[in-house]
Amino acid sequence: MFRKILYPTDFSDVSKKALNYLLQLKQAGTEEVVILHVVDTRSLHIPEVYSLLDLSLLGEKQELAAREEAEKISAVLTRAGIRTVIYIVKGIPFREILKTEAAEDISLIVIGSHGTSNVKEMLLGSVSEKVIRKAQKPVLVVKR
Repeated sequence: MFRKILYPTDFSDVSKKALNYLLQLKQAGTEEVVILHVVDTRSLHIPEVYSLLDLSLLGEKQELAAREEAEKISAVLTRAGIRTVIYIVKGIPFREILKTEAAEDISLIVIGSHGTSNVKEMLLGSVSEKVIRKAQKPVLVVKR
């Protein structure tokens, strides 16, 4: 039923909680999980005291750290018998999630309700809310 799942993650606690759901979905026919982390380009705007080289290095460091975290998630899923693909991209998170949904012929999106910004007063995080409204496929939202 949910053969190929898109798992956008910012490595927050709630997105890690969603990993348990991915493992359970193996029983529903999940064969592959696309692990997506978006380095938010809006967060790379640094005061002018930093040079462009510093900014470039910051982006590279974020990508390397994200790759390491994604590899850990991939290892857990692989041990459970689920194939994985990892994408680390730069952009605006909800837009990159929707692009990946379209490009990868996804059956389901599994996303955490709140990310690293985690404003407690909000009912739903802004990224997950936009994905729910604009996604073409079903979205499973994991609460914190």
